Amino acid sequence: MRKVFIWEVTAKNTPLLKRKCNHCDSDKFYCSEKFRMNAQKKNIDIWLIYRCLKCDNTYNMAIFSRTKTELINKDLFNKFLENNTELAWKHAFSLETSRKNNVELDFDSVEYDIQYEYISVEDILNFESEGMIFKIKYYFNFNLKLSTVIRTCLNLSSNKLNTLIEAKVISVRGKDLQKKHKVKNEDIVLVNREKLRNAML
Repeated sequence: MRKVFIWEVTAKNTPLLKRKCNHCDSDKFYCSEKFRMNAQKKNIDIWLIYRCLKCDNTYNMAIFSRTKTELINKDLFNKFLENNTELAWKHAFSLETSRKNNVELDFDSVEYDIQYEYISVEDILNFESEGMIFKIKYYFNFNLKLSTVIRTCLNLSSNKLNTLIEAKVISVRGKDLQKKHKVKNEDIVLVNREKLRNAML
């Protein structure tokens, strides 16, 4: 059996919002992780509240607009009421939500950690069992490049990674790794040991 190594990517903050403030010269807003709700008769509006980085002016990003209350799952509705942090993060990272509001997320503003068990290229070559696979946990999508994760977790230089890409040593989702590949949750990274050995010569 192949040994499974987990690479867990954890976001440390939500992405900033690219938007001109109408109170100052700032063009960035941060997520407050709080919701605003407004009920009118049988309809409800729900927004995720953002604040300007400079002056704290607010911008409300629409989640539900003129939606009948009974159409919203009760547990979900309660999470909005409780300002559930996980739910706020889900919408703060959501491209669908940002597109509906015609705003852009600044994914470059997201800081992150990667938890992984250190293993070198030499360890991969010398591994005694049938081989290994690397499984990625990536709970919030912020356009992180797969090559960045692989470089970090396998302690590779840019040149060395380029060599492995050219030699088609690494594959993901059944395709040879390319620099343009972005990380997806549950990605499985495979390293072809025979090709790796040849590339190391």
